[in-house]
Amino acid sequence: MLDRAIESNPSSVELKLARLELFKELWEPSALLKEWQKLVFLHPNNTELWKKYLLFCQSQFSTFTVSKVNSIYGKCLKTLAAVHDGCMVSHPALPDTEEALLAIFLQQCHFLRQAGHSERVISLFQAMIEFTFFKPDSVKDLPTKQQVEFFEPFWDSGEPRFGETGARGWHAWMHQQERGGWIIPNETADEDASGDDDDDNELKDKTWPKWKIWLNVECSREVKHWLPWKPDKLKGQTEEDCEDPERQVLFDDIGPSMIRISKPDLVFQMVISFLQFMGLPLCSNFCSPYWSILLDEMSAVGCGLEENSPLTSMETQCNGIGCVGDIHTFNSVKQEISHHKFGEQFVHNVFLQALPLFPKKEKSLLSLYWLQYEKYKIIQHLQKQNKKQLKSQGKKIKKLAKNLLKESENRNNLALWKEYAHLEWLLGNKEEARKVFDTSITMAISRGLEDTDLCSLCLLYAQLEVEASEGDVIGVTSQALHILTKLTDGGPYVTYNGQVAPVAILKSRKVYEHAVLSSLTKISSQNTSTSSSDFRPDMLTSLIGCFALFQYITVGLEASDKIFAHALEVLSHVPSQLSVEISPNKWTQPSEMEKLTLMRALHLRYHMKISNFPLKTLREMLIDALKLFPGNHRLWKLYVEVENKYHNASRSRRFFDNVAKHTKYITPYLFAVFAEQKRKEMIDHVQRVGDSVIYLTVPENGLSNRIRVLFEHAVCSENGAHCPLMWRMYLSFMVVQGNKERSRGVFYRALQSCPWTKALYLDAIEYFPDHFNEVIDLIVEKELRLRIPLEELDLLLED
Repeated sequence: MLDRAIESNPSSVELKLARLELFKELWEPSALLKEWQKLVFLHPNNTELWKKYLLFCQSQFSTFTVSKVNSIYGKCLKTLAAVHDGCMVSHPALPDTEEALLAIFLQQCHFLRQAGHSERVISLFQAMIEFTFFKPDSVKDLPTKQQVEFFEPFWDSGEPRFGETGARGWHAWMHQQERGGWIIPNETADEDASGDDDDDNELKDKTWPKWKIWLNVECSREVKHWLPWKPDKLKGQTEEDCEDPERQVLFDDIGPSMIRISKPDLVFQMVISFLQFMGLPLCSNFCSPYWSILLDEMSAVGCGLEENSPLTSMETQCNGIGCVGDIHTFNSVKQEISHHKFGEQFVHNVFLQALPLFPKKEKSLLSLYWLQYEKYKIIQHLQKQNKKQLKSQGKKIKKLAKNLLKESENRNNLALWKEYAHLEWLLGNKEEARKVFDTSITMAISRGLEDTDLCSLCLLYAQLEVEASEGDVIGVTSQALHILTKLTDGGPYVTYNGQVAPVAILKSRKVYEHAVLSSLTKISSQNTSTSSSDFRPDMLTSLIGCFALFQYITVGLEASDKIFAHALEVLSHVPSQLSVEISPNKWTQPSEMEKLTLMRALHLRYHMKISNFPLKTLREMLIDALKLFPGNHRLWKLYVEVENKYHNASRSRRFFDNVAKHTKYITPYLFAVFAEQKRKEMIDHVQRVGDSVIYLTVPENGLSNRIRVLFEHAVCSENGAHCPLMWRMYLSFMVVQGNKERSRGVFYRALQSCPWTKALYLDAIEYFPDHFNEVIDLIVEKELRLRIPLEELDLLLED
């Protein structure tokens, strides 16, 4: 039937893909590969087809090697670059080709990151940024292929590249070459030198089993050696001095992946993506279901709600995607966001060198992200109660914040002042934080509710004050109320000095009501294609948040929740707000509706924490929200938390199953498994009494079987089959169950779907130490990054 349909519609890619899907289980991989190759040859400008082809090649265990798949990525980008340039006359560029080019480039970088080749990832971004921002004028009008040829001598010259100390840029190097080269040798700093200093101390304990020593050294080198190695000419080094050739990245490794990105938003996104690869914690990207192949660590499920900051926990971000230098076994503790000294210097250089490349708006955002990157380290130190590092990191970030705020374009940047004040609060300097907040509000109070940044700053300040009350009665004597009232009165800001006048409260309520009504009217009256064009993404969120908190303090929860409910009802009729299915090429912020939904849920959760309140309200609100936003990790985490208090397993199971059937996101499966495992932990705990164990006499309750069935459904789904995190969770669960043979079966099935994921191999070494040599042979065969070969380990052990 499909063959007849294709004969009648020979140009239909969908029908041809359906045919390939049908024969996936029947044909040999080699025959299937030939059919895929024919298809991309006939449709070289179809970016979605290329992405499916890349995933097919990436997930074929029998034919997979890193070099093969990486070369296919290079061929894809080269072909699409020619299409984008207009050099392929027979196949014109389709809409969004440039967006797809960047998406495929980032997919390649994640493939290499997960395979352990972090040096290549860093080099690819360095090359792309040099190629985009520092292109000599003499080559700008040439086709991409010829521009890449001119780029090769610069890459091979040893000149410092973007992010390295002393980097001047490709154009400056080329200009100087035309004048005879640099007269004074460039003072390069060996970025990786400090990472080698403690290599001699890698063997913590030689009495450990060999597999454990190997794991420890391998993961240690992952952390320390993620930057590319370059010879330091001032020290007389050459390429021969590199003990591990894989740490050097040659032009042949990066040349085929060079593409031309010209749209300003995509150029900025590329730089932000580079920072995300190094640990910048943003959740704005990869919210599409198509990016489940990037999920590889438990932060996707295990973090996002802070008990000590129930209202402001949405300030921290966890997306389940690892960064360079952070491949570890499933059961080991995830390393902190901060890198070793040499890595932190590199990240510092990237921020510093990127700032002059952008206009004012993007420059301000970069400064903001820099502070957020540093602030997230503070949050991690607080969670781990690491006082020594907290003090040291606190001094560094305060100095950075003050330096950024001294810049002329940042002096009135309320978003930066907000981050600085929040930082002081996190460090425990509440009085100093209040001074910063008060100074910032005084500076901008005349702008009132029209200023999104001012609303956002006042909202955070008020939320922190409410959290600091720790459940005490809040009302007219509340400092939070003073902040929210002064935001609306139009007069000069004065610091808090006691009770807020009832007249001021009534006046503020009227102002808030008018502002909210006006904003909702504007956003609902705009047409679908430009529904949010006049609004910043966080504009409505901050305004509604301020009014809702104001009502909560002055009237109570019911009045506060009505504000959220009304706003969400209006937004539910704006098509652009219901962004459940997102294009795989787009990088977008969550909609106002999604952010308001999360804020509403956190308000209800906070009220539950400090007073008696029925769980039903929050639970029903979360059910409605998750039907609209099935990919939101934090909403799922809240839902699991609430359902665990109900102890009604059948109801939550029905809901999980229903949402999973109607979405392409893998998130419902992740949290369904997480919820069942929490339930099993609780039952196992109850069945243990003192030192004796009574559960051996209790019949199997079926939870283990249900969890296994959930895993099977997940890994058989379209986006779950190639999700490394899902397979890692499944493997961990099977090992805990104690059946080694079935666990090994899951491991080899995982390799059939995700052969590029180095973390899976590391997990297997920890779970199945008897098969240590076999797994190492697989790592070598598939060309994953091996940082300590067994021969080197034997020499170290002999020494």
